[in-house]
Amino acid sequence: MALKDVVFYNGQKMPIVGLGTWQSSVEEVVGAVDAALEAGYRHIDTAYMYQNEAAIGKALKKWLDSGRLKREDLFIVTKLPAIGNRKESVEKYLKRSLAALQLDYVDLYLIHHPVGFLERGEELWPTDASGKFLHDKNTDHVSLWKGMEAQVDAGRARSIGLSNFNSSQIKRIVKSARIQPANLQVELQLYFQQRELAAFCNALDITVCAYSPIGSPGSAEFVKKLAKDSDSVPNLKPLTDPVVEKIAKKHKKTAAQVLLRHIMQKGIVVIPKSINPARIKQNFDVFDFELSAEEMQELNALDRGKAGRMFDNRTLGTMFADHPEEPYSADY
Repeated sequence: MALKDVVFYNGQKMPIVGLGTWQSSVEEVVGAVDAALEAGYRHIDTAYMYQNEAAIGKALKKWLDSGRLKREDLFIVTKLPAIGNRKESVEKYLKRSLAALQLDYVDLYLIHHPVGFLERGEELWPTDASGKFLHDKNTDHVSLWKGMEAQVDAGRARSIGLSNFNSSQIKRIVKSARIQPANLQVELQLYFQQRELAAFCNALDITVCAYSPIGSPGSAEFVKKLAKDSDSVPNLKPLTDPVVEKIAKKHKKTAAQVLLRHIMQKGIVVIPKSINPARIKQNFDVFDFELSAEEMQELNALDRGKAGRMFDNRTLGTMFADHPEEPYSADY
């Protein structure tokens, strides 16, 4: 019932529920972080690419300056942008993130995506005149990981890990690593349960964090920003699945709480995103009930494998597809 933390191979503890901040604007995220900390969250997930780190830093500073929280009470995650996917760029981007967050270190630093992009000024997703994405086709994960390890040595990151990597890419890094990846963050939700990848990581003592754990209701908006037809986003709505609704009713919980608890009981971290204070509080109110073995089996049976995935080359188009390190074609 406790399910408070997952423990990394190095002994560091990661709170099993965190606040996701993808697509939370600068104006919205200060209030969201404030509401989350008030509700009891201590784990905040962000990224350089989200462009909201400075606002998050402002909210964190207020709590730290007030003395209500100490830095060691918090678990802060951020990520290296795809335009920084080379060894010599890691330190620059982590220092930028730390300055924005007003912190001396992050608890976990992730490579945000296995695909590297060329660096052109301050553009996050650089494209040429025709709109074609400017990939760095020379992305070298082994070399890049050495740049990540240097951040642990320097004390800027307590642990390091990966996001959106597939099993073969993870294996390549593990084989060459001096400091092992502590965590993998990937899409993982009711219809795309990633059982093979989770088992693969478990065997390597890599913890897993699920993004979009309630099905990413805001994903269509992101696809629209890529100038794509949002109809390419699979029409999957785990929040209104009849099985989920039935179990929620039985426990007098929300559908979102059931979806989160289902993942948590597998020892996987969840980072639901919300800017609504009431929903932020609800998403944290998942420690006082437990799904039975039968209920877990019912929910496990709803896995659709790759057909249940929200984010891949169908929805993201050529954003990553034309790169040799495109991760979505692998079995897991």
